[in-house]
Amino acid sequence: MSADQFLQYLVSGVTQGSIYGLIGLGFTIIYAVTKIINFAQGEFVMLGGLLSFTLAHSAGLPLAPALIVAVIIASLIGAFMYLLAIRTAKSASVVSLIIITIGAAIFIRGIAGELWGVDAVRPPYFSGSTSLSFLGAYIHPQALWIIGTTVVVTIILHLFLTYTMVGKALKACAINPVASSMVGVNPKIMALIAFVMAAAIGGIGGVVMAPFTLTAYNVGVMLGLKGFVAAAIGGFKSPLAAVFGGLLLGIVESLAVAANWGPFTSAYKDAIALIVLMLILLVRSGKLAEEERTG
Repeated sequence: MSADQFLQYLVSGVTQGSIYGLIGLGFTIIYAVTKIINFAQGEFVMLGGLLSFTLAHSAGLPLAPALIVAVIIASLIGAFMYLLAIRTAKSASVVSLIIITIGAAIFIRGIAGELWGVDAVRPPYFSGSTSLSFLGAYIHPQALWIIGTTVVVTIILHLFLTYTMVGKALKACAINPVASSMVGVNPKIMALIAFVMAAAIGGIGGVVMAPFTLTAYNVGVMLGLKGFVAAAIGGFKSPLAAVFGGLLLGIVESLAVAANWGPFTSAYKDAIALIVLMLILLVRSGKLAEEERTG
């Protein structure tokens, strides 16, 4: 493999990893506040892309308003999901709530399939389709939007959690919901905010990703899995760790495909995330068992 080819695969890996990192952010936010793994997170990415396509093409909205409205609608669906599916299950265990999120994902996917059909669609590019040369590699302008959006969202989220009262309340609830409720922080309100934020981040990921990769009603399944792996690499501990996990997964995927040997081909690209997930579980199984004994 030449240096130019290596750089090309690296650029591709960073682009894909940025998408996974954005999705991983949603998993991390919800898990930190509620200890729930929201397996419907990938569906919000799907909704962001499909909604932006419909609003820009069918409704005739200019691109920027179409993207904003798509993210707002995805956020509202996230709020309804929490209020109707999660909050109503008052005494359910965490495992039951996780299963509810799986059911919600299937429901959202089914509705999307009925509304948009099975064909993949592509919303308009943000700034053209002519690839740019970069040190011997080529990068699509939409890829720059994906990488830049991930950086900006991560920075904004860090500032929000660090310097705003709502952000500090979310962090307090994540550390100790019982103690935070004793000082006036409502865990239910914080959980609602976490679901809305996660859905909004998923929607943002969908609107920037869809012009680059296409989107369809069923793309959320694999994207959700890879976002989960990204969050798992970071230990579900911090947004920055989730983004790092996504970038690592994207680069590993891209370079493994570049090897083009044995199982490392583009046909088995999606299996790499499963292999990484199994390795994480094997490495951390002892630690999780120790935490369960001491807990």
